[in-house]
Amino acid sequence: MNPKRKKQLRWLVANLCRLLLSVTFVFSGVVKLIDPRGTQYKIEDYAVAMGAYEWLPADVPLAIAFVLAMFEFYLGFNLFFGIRRRTTTRLALCLLLVMTPVTLWLALTNAVADCGCFGDALRLTNWQTFGKNALLMVAAVVAMCYYRLLTRFITERNQWLLSLYAMVFALFLGIYNIRHLPVIDFRPFRIGTDLPKAMMAEWEGETEEFQYADFVLQTLQGDDITMDWLAQPGYKFLLVAPFLEQADDGTMDRINALYDYCQQQGYPFLAVTSSLQESIDRWKDLTGAEYDFVLCDGTMLKTVIRSNPGLLLLHDGVIYQKWASAYLPDVTLDSEPLERSNLGRMQLRTRLQSINRLILWFVLPLLLWTLVDRIWVGQKFYRRRKWRRRDVRK
Repeated sequence: MNPKRKKQLRWLVANLCRLLLSVTFVFSGVVKLIDPRGTQYKIEDYAVAMGAYEWLPADVPLAIAFVLAMFEFYLGFNLFFGIRRRTTTRLALCLLLVMTPVTLWLALTNAVADCGCFGDALRLTNWQTFGKNALLMVAAVVAMCYYRLLTRFITERNQWLLSLYAMVFALFLGIYNIRHLPVIDFRPFRIGTDLPKAMMAEWEGETEEFQYADFVLQTLQGDDITMDWLAQPGYKFLLVAPFLEQADDGTMDRINALYDYCQQQGYPFLAVTSSLQESIDRWKDLTGAEYDFVLCDGTMLKTVIRSNPGLLLLHDGVIYQKWASAYLPDVTLDSEPLERSNLGRMQLRTRLQSINRLILWFVLPLLLWTLVDRIWVGQKFYRRRKWRRRDVRK
């Protein structure tokens, strides 16, 4: 093979490895930024498996989840555009040198059932995750060795601005999804889900996945009221507080007002938690809550809604609305019945619509700036060519 063909082959392999790394890191980072709480819970599972959960401060898992998501997104973005090629490829290899042994440990011990690399958007077995990381490590080594061959899609003069834009976007996306609920819900309790129908499909063996098996509402006396409560016709509210000891009680005035509104309008209102009777009694003393509590598995409740507490509005067993604790509906005894208000309407947004909005807000400004950069480069090239023609004529 002649030297020119060898160089072309090295360029092709290096850029294919760079593309594989960039797509994987961007996808992983975006998924984590959409659902930072989910990554937080997975990190807590790791801490429990390693015996480090007891001494881990409460806010550290969320901070780690947020930083990891931004870092992965930043690496993937820079790799795609060829920004700071030497530094970026080295950082990618360093990240994989840390994560690959961790995933090998998971594959051997099965200490955590799902690594959480792609959140709830794409679930891999532990051995599949290890294989994926091993492949990415090979790609990172190739990209680092031949970083000079990685094609830039943005000029060096403007690459800092594009990189800064990506970081700012990732920062705001992560913060928004921490304060609100995930803009794209990959979990089985998304808005529009008919819970009784979905649960019956599982029980009758119509699906291979058992996503609702642990969603069991039990009274404090141990009675299962799940289907009886869900089957009630009309509107009903479900207040979800996985762990009352860690729940935010700053919005209890709104919850109590909502409960009074439900009492007046005749809407069932139920609170569900995994905490013990002692914690429930303490919660009632602190907040003046008069609503009834039932019990459910804490991990399942964290899957139902990424907020502690969070609120669900159901109608005939179908999830109509979900609210984080900071954005609970503000109602009074004078508020209209749900049948006549916007509050009682399903605000359904499909995954495709949410993805399109996300792409619109991020990709369009990115494409615009890239186009401006290309035009600037084209004008510069045109001027140089024009000057060379003038010199030749002279």
